[in-house]
Amino acid sequence: METIRFAAEEKALLVARLQRYFSEELKQSIGRFDAEFMLDFISEELGAYYYNRGVADAQAVLAAKVEDLADAVWQLERPTEFKR
Repeated sequence: METIRFAAEEKALLVARLQRYFSEELKQSIGRFDAEFMLDFISEELGAYYYNRGVADAQAVLAAKVEDLADAVWQLERPTEFKR
């Protein structure tokens, strides 16, 4: 799997959210460098778990849609004397 990379604007937004979380929830200040370091750690160590969950969720949605499509195709079948 290729490493997931964020655009500079995305990374800046994520870093700002981490800083805000530390400030509001933990009542601690965290600098930009430390927040970037933490974001990199979370991405490298935990990111694959979230990514895989997203892939599994997408697979489930796709499987449901394929099943709906298969049902729709079977509904097109016309009655005949031939039985399977």
